[in-house]
Amino acid sequence: MTTRRLFLGGAALAGAATVARSALAALPEPASRTDTNTAAPLAPAQGRPYRPVVTLNGWSLPFRLRNGWKEFHLVAEPVVRELAPGMNAQLWGYNGSSPGPTIEVVEGDKVRIFVTNRLPEHHAVHWHGQRLPNGMDGVGGLTQPHIPPGKTFVYEFEARRPGTFMYHPHADEMVQMAMGMMGFWVTHPREPRRVPGYVECDRDFVFLLNAFDIEPGSATPKVNTMLDFNLWCFNSRVFPGIDPLVVRRGDRVRIRIGNLTMTNHPIHLHGHEFVVAGTDGGWTNPASRWPEVTVDVAVGQMRAVEFVADEPGDWALHCHKSHHTMNAMGHDVPTMIGVDHREVVQRIQKLVPDYMVMGERGMADMGEMEMPLPDNTLPMMSGQGPFGPVEMGGMFTVLKVREGLARNDYRDPGPYAHPAGTVAREWTDAAPEPQRAPGAASAAPAPLRARKPSGHNAHH
Repeated sequence: MTTRRLFLGGAALAGAATVARSALAALPEPASRTDTNTAAPLAPAQGRPYRPVVTLNGWSLPFRLRNGWKEFHLVAEPVVRELAPGMNAQLWGYNGSSPGPTIEVVEGDKVRIFVTNRLPEHHAVHWHGQRLPNGMDGVGGLTQPHIPPGKTFVYEFEARRPGTFMYHPHADEMVQMAMGMMGFWVTHPREPRRVPGYVECDRDFVFLLNAFDIEPGSATPKVNTMLDFNLWCFNSRVFPGIDPLVVRRGDRVRIRIGNLTMTNHPIHLHGHEFVVAGTDGGWTNPASRWPEVTVDVAVGQMRAVEFVADEPGDWALHCHKSHHTMNAMGHDVPTMIGVDHREVVQRIQKLVPDYMVMGERGMADMGEMEMPLPDNTLPMMSGQGPFGPVEMGGMFTVLKVREGLARNDYRDPGPYAHPAGTVAREWTDAAPEPQRAPGAASAAPAPLRARKPSGHNAHH
């Protein structure tokens, strides 16, 4: 094992180009994919059987079996990712995509991962959450030498425990993760019935939470941003570019979520209750679970939630921080609610005929109006539903529960057909009399009297 690693890393560094080319020819052909659609689950053609996951707006990396090792080939490289129709980002990723492809193995597999560095700087990959030899942990400078540009290193370890994991750079980490470098890892149980807390699910979705700060009109993320990001993503996609999660009514559904942003995310599902069945450390004891509709996923954490999809319809799935369900915003635009500036607008429109009033009645009009935008950017709120503008962006998508889908049918079935009488509607009958306490007079509301507060002089 060590000899091979030194051969591919150290010997290549020594400049033996002919030998390096020969060695690279023996590696698994690196698969690449730039398509942003959700790929069909990749059933294993060899090795131990497992039920594959579905990567939202992503794909799983093919492997080969060689002398008892399951071999993968990751290529770290610049990529172009469409965040949503109308906006492309210049990112770094793996094998043509950001995030990189999902790696799926089975508990007990011997795993060999070749990592080729096509970045302009050195690189190293950390296998987040794995139990492995210290020298395979992927912390550049601490547990291994960095992978120089143009070189290939190999990682080898046994997938010791089943669960939900991630991989990401541990070399110039702030920059490389801000540029979109990360990926999902799932280790399936070898004997599912013997894993406490684990049950097979009909549909098993995975996605990562990530974020970028990209100025409207540009395409490369600002890598020094710490908190004030303007594009909040599921797998480097923002609404309305995120695919729906399509399930059959009655399916047992698992959604695995990893967070590689700089803040926590309360992920909320409408219409169903779920339990947290898995964490970074493994599967939770069923006796310890309780029903929830929102799960908070902290930085660097993974959560696997499970539920039975027994309510047909189109159910929102989103981060419950409002600004995470918006796209690039103008933070410096003043609040204009309640300000009547019609007269000023008339004067401005004499000079700028296309000038529009915005914000005096709230921001909902932005979902309908088509304002001119800089090239390569997205409106703050967007998306059309069967009843009008959805007025969302960022970390927002839809769980679509339908009757009678085929087992592996993940195609978007279109808008939900609501049964008659089950949609909220305008009330057109006479307004009912208000309920009052016995003896209470029906009087006009008392006039509002504002009183200037006193005390607490230090507060403003």
